[in-house]
Amino acid sequence: MDINTLWDVYVLPWGIKIALALAIFIVGRMVVSSVVSVAAKFMTGREMDDILVKFLSSILRWVLLLFVVIAALSQLGIDTTSLVALLGAAGLAIGLSLQSSLSNFASGVMLIIFRPFTKGHFVEVAGTSGSVDAISIFTTTLTTPDNKEVIVPNGAVLGNNIINYSARPTRRVDMVFGIGYDDDIKKAKEILESILAADERVLAEPAPVVALGELADSSVNFLVRPWVNAADYWGVLWDTTEAVKLKFDEAGISIPYPQMDVHMDQASSSD
Repeated sequence: MDINTLWDVYVLPWGIKIALALAIFIVGRMVVSSVVSVAAKFMTGREMDDILVKFLSSILRWVLLLFVVIAALSQLGIDTTSLVALLGAAGLAIGLSLQSSLSNFASGVMLIIFRPFTKGHFVEVAGTSGSVDAISIFTTTLTTPDNKEVIVPNGAVLGNNIINYSARPTRRVDMVFGIGYDDDIKKAKEILESILAADERVLAEPAPVVALGELADSSVNFLVRPWVNAADYWGVLWDTTEAVKLKFDEAGISIPYPQMDVHMDQASSSD
């Protein structure tokens, strides 16, 4: 085969194909970068979470680049039908093997989009309570009150009830205090009301509630329900419990414990 034939049959046609394939790949990459940049700006403008913006941008980039590569290979005359089928089968196999991970990913996207809680909130999720440190695509990281780090899969978070203790600025402190049946009910109620009135952390609106809630087996139970700022919840709960015990002791009001009175009749000698 002479040089002219080699040039006309192989070098020139393949050179043109390779040049066009490279042009498609280079221009395609530039178009992909522009599309991804516009999409990222659009998502940022919609105030979407930065983690979600970066992740979705990355997925969009790789999907578009895959189309660019397939277009470039088609220009070289390579049959891409089998390649697409192979990629589809590989994607299906990977999806089946990573089913739980994909579930966590989908849950992570939902958590980031709908934001039932954010970083710093104190929540109870999947049976675990703690402050939210981070929300990633696959897991949510909590710090418990005793400073333990707990990593919860997002699927477990979204698949169970979510209790967000920080979602509202105020909380109601629910307490129950029991007194004996022989104690003065009115005096006990006055003491409970005075304790709440003296605590500056107790909010005036909504007004605190002190009510006789139950005539129990061993005690007369008062329901004490003040409203406080969320940050003051535990302090008010602990301080009020201590103050009630001290004030009841000073006033001679008993706090009974569960007990049972047994009455026995003595049989006479004739019986």
